[in-house]
Amino acid sequence: MTSPPNVLYIHSHDTGRYVQPYGHQVLTPNIQLLADQGVLFRQAFCATPTCSGSRAALLTGQHCHNNGMLGLAHRGWELEDYGRHIVHALRPAGYRSILIGEQHISEDPEVIGYDEVIEVDSHHAPDIAPAAIDALHATPEPFFMSVGFFETHRQYRVPSSVRDTLYALPPANLPDTPETRADMAALKASARSLDQGIGAVLNALHELGMNERTLIIATTDHGLAFPNAKATLYDRGIGVMLVMRGPGGFAGGRVFDQLVTHLDIYPTLCELAGVEPPEWLQGRSLLPLVRGEVARLHDEIFAEMTYHAAYEPQRAVRTERWKYIRRFGAHPHPVLANCDDSASKRVMIEAGWGATELPDEQLYDLLLDPNEAHDLAGSREHAAILQELRERLIEWMRATDDPLLDGPVPLPEGAWANDPSQASPNDPYTVERTG
Repeated sequence: MTSPPNVLYIHSHDTGRYVQPYGHQVLTPNIQLLADQGVLFRQAFCATPTCSGSRAALLTGQHCHNNGMLGLAHRGWELEDYGRHIVHALRPAGYRSILIGEQHISEDPEVIGYDEVIEVDSHHAPDIAPAAIDALHATPEPFFMSVGFFETHRQYRVPSSVRDTLYALPPANLPDTPETRADMAALKASARSLDQGIGAVLNALHELGMNERTLIIATTDHGLAFPNAKATLYDRGIGVMLVMRGPGGFAGGRVFDQLVTHLDIYPTLCELAGVEPPEWLQGRSLLPLVRGEVARLHDEIFAEMTYHAAYEPQRAVRTERWKYIRRFGAHPHPVLANCDDSASKRVMIEAGWGATELPDEQLYDLLLDPNEAHDLAGSREHAAILQELRERLIEWMRATDDPLLDGPVPLPEGAWANDPSQASPNDPYTVERTG
């Protein structure tokens, strides 16, 4: 009987798809090599554009309103059942689980259920990579090893390239100004540090002769910490890098354009490990797609946002061509506290971004308008599409028992949040549930 593969789950903060193999001028040669040798998914999405929720969805195989992580772990949110974490499903197949660095789904990592939690002084690449390399030398196979890098989360370190500071191109939805260019240059410096950390770990895996029996999953939680990206349901918020290399057909430098989500990773690992997938899983194994047995896995994917720093409830359905977003909150403007503070944010606020009125419904043609700049929800020509996607979203919410259908979602006991009218996540929080 073939032994189940090792799983090396490498993840970053706030990177979106801003790495070299997705065509951006962000020098990440080690991630590029991983893509050249493995499989890259061009249309991969997280389940929610928030740090804790995205990771929780990937690691439980459930949407956030089903696993309980509707907000941030360091602000009082928890999984309803840590026993649904992937490490528990893999343990009967003989896996030893190790946690190194970022995890962001519990204030106390010991409650998650890893066999070993390796404490590191910081979660930056220069500290995480050596710890991961030591663990690779010491851990018996098969293993599930989570290696979490803080990069590319803010605050970024200073830009490391004068050229980048002058010429780096900001994301397409932001103005091209000296401030946004310098901000992007700092992100690129952080991405280079991330790539160096990943490269060091991959090199150790190679030197140990584990490449052929290890599945590498390289991904991030959600989009960039720039205005109208992270903590939004636009593609620049929910679009993520996803590169996989190893057993099961994840080889050959292939690229897939079909819709996939983080929810598909859990059932994929179950199939590779030869364990029965839990009944609660809401994704599909990637293996039939990778092996060419099906043309696509999903006709649509769903995403959600409830709390980040502040309450901003919204849901979305995305097909290959269309995106429908429904906002449920009472605050009619961008919730600025849900956007990390930055030079780019200051530019936008000074230009009046905070006073922009947001509609309850948004509809985008992603083929003709990939930047999601032209809302078609009020167009008579697109009324039938709007109605169809509205019904599909509500049907999904009902089928998954989304609590938002019953009204505003309260904070759990002991959790806290900013008020939606506040300008910064660093402002004193004003909403708290004490019991």
